[in-house]
Amino acid sequence: MSFDRNIKLLRWHSFFTDFSLWEPLAIIYFSKISGSYTLGLSIFSIFMVSSAVFELPTGFISDRYGRVKALILGSLSFLIGAIFYAIGLNYWFLVFGAIIQGFGRSCYSGNNDALLYDNLFSTNQIKKFEEYNGKIGSMSQIALAISALLSVSVAIFPLSFLLWASVMPQLICLILSLRLKEVKVTNNQSGNIFSHIKIAAKNFISNINLRLISLSDIINFGLGEAAWNFKSAFIATIWPIWAVGITQFISNIGASFSFRLSGRILKKISALNVLIFDFILSEITVLLALIFVNIISPILMSINSLTYGVSQVAKNKLLQDEFTMEQRATMGSLNSLAGSLLYGIFAVILGIFADNFGPRNALIFQSILSFSILYFYFNLKKRSKL
Repeated sequence: MSFDRNIKLLRWHSFFTDFSLWEPLAIIYFSKISGSYTLGLSIFSIFMVSSAVFELPTGFISDRYGRVKALILGSLSFLIGAIFYAIGLNYWFLVFGAIIQGFGRSCYSGNNDALLYDNLFSTNQIKKFEEYNGKIGSMSQIALAISALLSVSVAIFPLSFLLWASVMPQLICLILSLRLKEVKVTNNQSGNIFSHIKIAAKNFISNINLRLISLSDIINFGLGEAAWNFKSAFIATIWPIWAVGITQFISNIGASFSFRLSGRILKKISALNVLIFDFILSEITVLLALIFVNIISPILMSINSLTYGVSQVAKNKLLQDEFTMEQRATMGSLNSLAGSLLYGIFAVILGIFADNFGPRNALIFQSILSFSILYFYFNLKKRSKL
């Protein structure tokens, strides 16, 4: 049955996409080659800005020509980008790898959730979106956890070996994407990309709930993802470099369980309450770890992973419930575009802040700014009671 086959392939695609042995040490690798935290973080920034540039065209490709075609393009791009990262002769090789993988990310964002949604919709199982979305997210976190654990081998092997070893999983992703079957859904959108984007944008303007959810997601991603990618630089000031992956392993294992249990949790607790609880817990634990720095600070920063998975599924559910069927991938891409642009700007700011005031103070600065997200959550909560 194509549904069962597609779901299984999507789960393994999610696993191998994030099976990257060097990912926990990425900021250290980028900064070493480029010569500073600012330039190191600029690679992440270029990746996200590149993703933003391609978001709308790839969202249109997904909605108009098929989710699987977009997934194949993304898989190929991530493979090519991984090769350029591994070559890593100089800063410009990293830049090219970031640009091509940014295109790949734009193919995935909006598209992959839409592909899952379409599969469930075609089999009248849409009520199981949280369950399947959580299981796919869990596979991603398991891959990240294994990668983090294996990254301690940097104490034995050179970092370049971990880069090349991480190329193979991207090749597997390409093979898996070629085996997926396209799902046919009712599709009445215009063949004109600008008309298509205009309709999607109007939906954001007219839907207040969608605006509030989207703005909170954009800020949370732009600020939070930049901090996550930089966290290893702070941990490396407390623990030896070979041990940096241990904290990420703990985070990913916790997130994996959180994703796995998200379907059950969201049946008992509303998606919005989950988001509020996760945000408050995460920011308080991170601030405590940063203010009272000691050897257990990296462990404390990993506690928030216990609610990360279910919060991501909750956010996806709220967004998918508000998206229209015809512009599902494009509307997701609009969100991702804005989040990527914010990330691109903030990552450079965070790098400059870290070069001048240190990694710890840079992360405290990020955490304080993030509290603005509560404004959108509480406005959503107020509207839900109207």
